[in-house]
Parts: sequence; structure tokens; C-alpha cells
Amino acid sequence: MSLFTYRGAALTAFAILSSAFVAQEAAAASARVRIACASDYFAYCREHAPNSPGVRRCMRAAGPKLSKRCINALIGAGEVSEAEVSRRAAQLRD
Repeated sequence: MSLFTYRGAALTAFAILSSAFVAQEAAAASARVRIACASDYFAYCREHAPNSPGVRRCMRAAGPKLSKRCINALIGAGEVSEAEVSRRAAQLRD
């Protein structure tokens, strides 16, 4: 096996393992959000399918009413930024 073939195989294996790890991390983050936001989902957005664009829009609209636990999980999963949460909280105070 030539060096280039070995290198290509190694890069391919690395890419496959990396994408599997990223998918696994995304699933874990999604599970954390589902657990943390379950009561918020049932209170405000149960008419939308889980993980749908509709539920994302609904949760954003319900933003000020969401629990701290849910907001922190959404920030941790990258669904919303701390800056956006702070900005929306400031708008509510004005």
C-alpha cells in the first residue's frame, strides 16, 4: 500500500469517526433539551410535532415564559445564544 493510499484511507476513517461523534453529541444535546423543556413544550407548544420548525418557532415565541432549566438547555445545545436571551430579557424590562 502506498503512502498516499494509506493517508487517504486514514483521512477517510477519521472523517467517518468525526461525523459519527458529532451526530452522537447532537443526539445527546437534543435529549438534554427534550428532558429540560418537556414541561414547557406541553404547556406552550404541544400542538407542534417535536423537533419540527413549528415547535422551534413556538418555543421562541414563548421565550419569556420558558423555564430557566429549558433556557439553559437551549443555550447549551446552541439553539439560542446567551446574547439573544439577554437582549430579549432587556426588551421585557423596557
